[in-house]
Amino acid sequence: MAGDPALPAPPPGFADFEAVMALALAKAREAGASGEAPVGAVVLSPAGVVLGAAGNAPIASADPTAHAEILALRQAAAAVGNYRLPGAILAVTLEPCVMCLGAMIHARVGLLVYGASDPRTGAVASQLPGPDLPFFNHRFDVVSGVLEAACGGLLRDFFRERRNRPPDACA
Repeated sequence: MAGDPALPAPPPGFADFEAVMALALAKAREAGASGEAPVGAVVLSPAGVVLGAAGNAPIASADPTAHAEILALRQAAAAVGNYRLPGAILAVTLEPCVMCLGAMIHARVGLLVYGASDPRTGAVASQLPGPDLPFFNHRFDVVSGVLEAACGGLLRDFFRERRNRPPDACA
């Protein structure tokens, strides 16, 4: 992946997309430690400034829209005072779902960087070619598979541990 001329350059201040994904992984670990599915997201300005960072929180917030991507985009929009984030970079540990795809399009995200594919509900490549659907009025670039093993492993370990937990220990 590194040195691939087809890839966009990482944002200023970051040596590579792995460094960007490390920020999202930290948020994913925080979410997992609090009992949420361990997915994390970070939004960077085109200049490499962190505008928002969050982990999944639908359980804690009793909000089905509280995916890491949505929360990070909300923070970024508040930081710049506009719901549109042209040229922003969204890094997320798991391939986004349809809801998050829609939010990225409305926010005018310029680049999506994701780690693990989501074969069940991924709306970027796995189940739906989201960025290429002809009826959307915005396109964005995608870099996939960044720290894929670490991102996917975090999710697999989390759900394996939940399945193996005694029933009375489940929240």
